[in-house]
Amino acid sequence: MIKQKDIKDILKKYNPTEITIGVLGGHSALDVCSGAKEYGFRTVAVCQKGREKTFKKYYKTRKDGRGCIDEVIMVDKFSDIVKPAVQNQLRKLNTIFIHNRYFWVYFDNFSDIEDKFKVPIFGLRQGVKLEERDQPLNQYHLLEKAGIRIPKIIRRGDGKMKEDQLSAAFTKHFDKDKGGPLLVKVNEAIRRYERAFFIVTSENSFHKKAEKMIKKGHITQEDLDKAVIEEFVIGAQINLNFFYSPLKKELELMGTDTRRQTDLDGFLRLNAKTQETLLSAGFNPKMIETGHYSVTMKESLVEKAYEIGEKFVKTMEKEVKPGMIGPFALQGAVAAEDGKEEFVIFDVSMRIPGSPGTKFTPYSGYLYGDCLSYGERIAMEIHGAVDSGRLAEILT
Repeated sequence: MIKQKDIKDILKKYNPTEITIGVLGGHSALDVCSGAKEYGFRTVAVCQKGREKTFKKYYKTRKDGRGCIDEVIMVDKFSDIVKPAVQNQLRKLNTIFIHNRYFWVYFDNFSDIEDKFKVPIFGLRQGVKLEERDQPLNQYHLLEKAGIRIPKIIRRGDGKMKEDQLSAAFTKHFDKDKGGPLLVKVNEAIRRYERAFFIVTSENSFHKKAEKMIKKGHITQEDLDKAVIEEFVIGAQINLNFFYSPLKKELELMGTDTRRQTDLDGFLRLNAKTQETLLSAGFNPKMIETGHYSVTMKESLVEKAYEIGEKFVKTMEKEVKPGMIGPFALQGAVAAEDGKEEFVIFDVSMRIPGSPGTKFTPYSGYLYGDCLSYGERIAMEIHGAVDSGRLAEILT
């Protein structure tokens, strides 16, 4: 793991008045770079050949001030970003890199970024690794330590449960406990950074659906053996998008959103008769994330949202050094049981979430007067750290 001393040594060679904000060409790159330009930073996007037009053409900075991508560094494949020549280019630009899940999935090992990428990263460098269920300090461990409710777990996804143990777990859940539907989360075969979700109501339906998905090439048996299987919580789904400022020692709720999923969204817009016809014909709606849309929540839930966010930040301070820095999201649903509303968290994103629509909910505006995008809030934090000489505190 690159140490804090290494980051400080790199920063000694940087010109703090000419910082560049760097991104990988995808995911939240435009959000980050647009916000960076608002605070006077230059921007650079590392783009894979064949996937560069968005950044090199459509949103490239123009002479008239339009656009938000100042520099583009082309690579044959995204994993080439760890090559010394690419890293040298980034350091010459005094780059602070904003990472995301999209950034990490193109590498065979997390160690490629942890040990080889010698460019300062804003936020927790190992945060994306901790999102994985097979890591020692994974999100389940952290959520449980924080006392935040999570769905009932049938299989954790660490690959340790054998077939007979899984069968026994299904029997207990469906037959003995009379449990409801279960959600299976398995990595897609092609888009490794996304998960293919499917819902099962029995052990038999699990095997049938999994077999179909494997035959169609959507998933692999190897990934299925490591899939998470958990209670499907029926509630109003919502992602709580936070920002923790180490400079201010304060948690902020940036905004709330929920997911658009192909082809579930289209299926739900059909009338009940058409849905029944499709299901009886063997149609199984896929739950592939294709975007987000902004949602709001009633104000009686705001305090509850902050409470679980603060619990998570405190737990991170104890469990993972140096603790939470910048953006993260607690993704789940509001369940109403016995007249009591409670957040149930399915997933944690320990970096910038993937929704540029966060800005279009009112929560950051209640604090700052104007609603901020994640890109703006990140740039604000970096700008403040440069001015106060505390840049090393927010980089790893």
